[in-house]
This record gives sequence, C-alpha cells and structure tokens, in this order.
Amino acid sequence: MTSRGENADPQADLQADLQAKARDHLWPHFGSLAALRAKGLPVITRGEGCHVWDDQGRRYLDALAGLFVVQAGHGRDEIVERGAEQGRQLGYFPIWSYGHPPAIELAARLAEHAPGDLNRVFFTTGGSEAVETAWKLARHYFKVIGQPQRYKVISRTRSYHGTTLGALSITGVTALRSPYEPITPGAYHVATTNSYRSAFPDEITADPEAFAKACADSIEQAIEAEGPETVAAVFLEPVQNSGGSFTPPPGYFARVREICDRYGVLLVSDEVICAYGRLGHMFGCERYGYVPDMITSAKGLTSGYAPLGAVLVSDRIAEPFTEPGVVFTHGLTFAGHPVSCAVALANLDVFEREDLLGNVLAHEDDLRGRMESLLDLPIVGDVRGAGYFLSLELVKDKANKSIKFTQQESSALIRGHLGPKLYEAGIICRADDRGEPVIQLAPPLVMGPEGFAEIEKILRPVLAEAWTHING
Repeated sequence: MTSRGENADPQADLQADLQAKARDHLWPHFGSLAALRAKGLPVITRGEGCHVWDDQGRRYLDALAGLFVVQAGHGRDEIVERGAEQGRQLGYFPIWSYGHPPAIELAARLAEHAPGDLNRVFFTTGGSEAVETAWKLARHYFKVIGQPQRYKVISRTRSYHGTTLGALSITGVTALRSPYEPITPGAYHVATTNSYRSAFPDEITADPEAFAKACADSIEQAIEAEGPETVAAVFLEPVQNSGGSFTPPPGYFARVREICDRYGVLLVSDEVICAYGRLGHMFGCERYGYVPDMITSAKGLTSGYAPLGAVLVSDRIAEPFTEPGVVFTHGLTFAGHPVSCAVALANLDVFEREDLLGNVLAHEDDLRGRMESLLDLPIVGDVRGAGYFLSLELVKDKANKSIKFTQQESSALIRGHLGPKLYEAGIICRADDRGEPVIQLAPPLVMGPEGFAEIEKILRPVLAEAWTHING
C-alpha cells in the first residue's frame, strides 16, 4: 500500500475526487459536458444568509438567490428542522386519493393569500410541471364544459415557461425549442412588453397607454388569427424573465384580462419566479392589479429547501371537476410531498415573522438606485425590473441601439468572458444571452442596502473591464 506522504493534502484530494466524479458521472443542467470535461465545475458546499462558499473556502455573494429561489436566505435552521420533524413523523405518502396534514394545511394557507377566488391548489414538484399541469387542466376544463376544440395557448416571444415538452412549447425561446422539434402543437407567441427594444414604432412605445394597448392587442390579434373557439389560455409572467425583466406598462394586464374574458380564454399568471415575494407581494399579479384564472408557482414557495410547485386554480375552473365521475386524470408521485409541504409552511412562517414582503417594498428603490448608478458605464444600456428582480442590458453602442452584438459576440461576451469573470469576482448572478445580453439580479429577500452596495462594488469593475475587453 502506497504511503500518502507527509505533504498530502486531504482537502485537495477531496476536491480532486469530486471533480473526477463530476466529470465522469454528473450531467449539469443547461451545462456543456465538453466544458465540464475540460475545466471542471464550481462546487458549492454551504450557504449562510446571502452568501455561499465553494469547496475551496471562497465566499460568494448570492445575488440570484440560487436560481430565483432562496427567498429566506441560506442556512435557516428553523426551515430545515421543520422538514426533519415531518420526515420523522411521515416521510412520504402520495396525495393520489389521499391527503396528509402538511399538504392540506399548505393548500389552505396558499388559498388565504391568493387573490380573488383562486381557492384550489394542485401541487407539483417544480415550475415546468406547474406550467404543464395548467395547460393540461385548461384543455381538460374545456372538454368537460363542452368546448373540446379549445386547446391552443398564447404566450410571448422570448418568454421562458419550462423545459417539459408542453411547457417548452409555451416557451418563446426558439433556440430552446428547436432541438426537440416536433414539439407539442398549439402554442403561439406574441409581442413582449420590452420598451427598450420595442416591436412597435417609437411614437407608440413613447406613449405608455398606447404601448400597453399595442402589446395587449397583439394577444387579441393572435386569438382572432387562430380562431377564438380554438384558444384555451394565455400564459404570461407578471415580469417576463427571459430577455431581461420586462415589466408591463400601466394598463396592460387590465386590457389582457378584458380580452381573455371577451373571448372566453383563460388567463394563466406564470409566477414560478414572480410569486412568493420576488416583486414585494405574495403573488406578482397583485402588484399589477389583475386576478388570473390560474397561477403557476414553485421556486420561492420553499426557498429551495425542498422541491415543490403549486398551481392555484379559481373556483370557476375547479367547479366542473366537482361533478360525480369527472376526474382530472393527472398526478405526480412526489407532488405535495409531506416534507416539502412542511418546509413550505415553515418558509411562509419566516415570511410573516420577518415581513419579507415589506423588506422588498422598503428597499427595492435602494437596489434599483445602486444598479442605475452603473448606467454611467458605456456597456450598460438599460436597468429594468421590479422588486428584487432586476436586469441590466448590455449594449455595444449606447447612443445607437440599432448597433447590436452579433449572436457570436453576445455568446463570447456572456459565456466566454462575463460569466467566468463575475464568478471570479465573488458574485453569483446570471449573465444571459437569450436575446440581447443581460445581467440578471434576484437576491434573497432578506438582503438590504449593505448587500446592494456589495453587488455594485463587484459589478462595476467587472463591467468596466468587459467594455475594454470587447473594444480590444
């Protein structure tokens, strides 16, 4: 047996072992196996508050809450302990024709928070499944009420709604759909509410009322083009994620609601990111004053301490399924998992005890102000978003927006340069090129001005250096 020698480093050996196992066995999500094989990957080992540490002991500011998830911050013992307690009492049982206390209590609690008559909760294990469930439920609902020809959905271009085949169809990012074609038919895409790079003439975009009408009317035009009798639902995020935190102009959702009602189309608010405090409200639709027929949610429901998603459904949509013999024939083995539901209840306790919604509303202007201070950099063209959900659009020429990065240049900037540089600088955020290149920020809801100052301090030199890098 070979001796390790006096200079052996057990920590270095452990790191090397993890990298070797990852290289040979792990398949990272949205990750390149070639890059993994060539460079390895970061290994995050622990978290506390708004920071995480890697396996080499380096600290990073988590300015993306993991992946728009860790609302209550990392390392919350009270959340973990509630899950462990539930696991000891009942570690698993399905909600296929059964119930258990955590799922029942959580459903009731979500219904209390939900707007309007969204009083019925269908649990999933994540966001894509929630979107998939909502589309299936919309199609089934119309069959039950005698309108079986309604199966189509409308969403916005560049929008991201998930990766399962149904949710992928609703997703408006062409590059994500094309490798899996033919995909589930029936999804159609309309204009976003991106006022920085609007699809409409300048005179319309400059008038908020006209812009809201034009964006909403694109939905009506799609309904008319496809045939109103064939359209089941419209899927919209309160603030659109992909493309960079597109907020709705005033009056947009009121008009969308009116259009959906006029044509008998369901309105689904996809809040996988925007629910549970991200915009300063329990549900993002509350910020913009509309009541949808369904809300899809996940992520912040448990602050990531366990996987769970939920579709909140209006009484009107649920009512036909209360008739004898009518069953929504859909289910997921681990949906409504007792440990996950207990974790969600503990997470909501933290929300109430520490007033996380109030924290976001009290400090969102501070966060935005810090990010808008970066507009003095030539590479930062726009800062947009709401609550603790902001994006910085990066530009090639701030004075002339028509001069854009090519796709190759954007990919090189985001993936080849900024992604690694931001990580090296000690920040977890999202450098994204699904559309124009953006930096996305969605910190834990417990963050305050000190954290915002740290974000700005890290971003400023990295973005300044990126401008120098792309200009040779």
